[in-house]
Amino acid sequence: MTHTPVRVITVEREYGSRGGEFAHDLARHLGWRLLDSELVTGAARMAGVDPQAAARFDDRLDPWYYRYGKVLWQDPVYAPAPGSEGRAFDCERMYSLIREEIVAAAKVGGCVLVGRGAACALAGQPGCFHIFVYATATAKREWFAKAFPAKAHHADQHLAAFDKSRAAVIRKFYGQDWCAHSLYHMLLNSSMGTETMIAAVQGATGLAAAPAPAAEEAPAGKA
Repeated sequence: MTHTPVRVITVEREYGSRGGEFAHDLARHLGWRLLDSELVTGAARMAGVDPQAAARFDDRLDPWYYRYGKVLWQDPVYAPAPGSEGRAFDCERMYSLIREEIVAAAKVGGCVLVGRGAACALAGQPGCFHIFVYATATAKREWFAKAFPAKAHHADQHLAAFDKSRAAVIRKFYGQDWCAHSLYHMLLNSSMGTETMIAAVQGATGLAAAPAPAAEEAPAGKA
């Protein structure tokens, strides 16, 4: 990190921490590309499937019975016609394609990547800076109650279930502990506020804000 300029930032986040919003603001501040749901859309495009259908696989694992069925399909006794499994689009296929997107985006640089195992896919890569955003239980409950008022009385269960699902995905596809501190260069509590968080990232990475758009000159003869 000391000798390589930062060209890629990954942002992993607890559900309800507003880490996704922070990533969007950070990308805008730096003038970099943001790849969040775009990663899922890109995987769908590469696989030739409907992006809305692909979104159902985001931050999820295939059901156990589906994974069990795939094991049977690999047995010559039960295997389907050649090539039929290769056309299947499931969580495993999607995350394989997303990993390709992440690696390709990192080669270009100038991007903020949100979740989907980006910190694991780019672990140890020069020029990559990894951030984990968390929040207090109270702050996450308040966010959830505003976002899903009808489910507010079960906020803790929903928040925990979502994080558990994300952790399971990372464990399955990368063999890593999703919230292990060793994966990240910086941990940020979102109660700091977005401006302070961005300032902290800039201080750690030495990155400058994108130049402000030039003001348009008024037409001649007008104030």
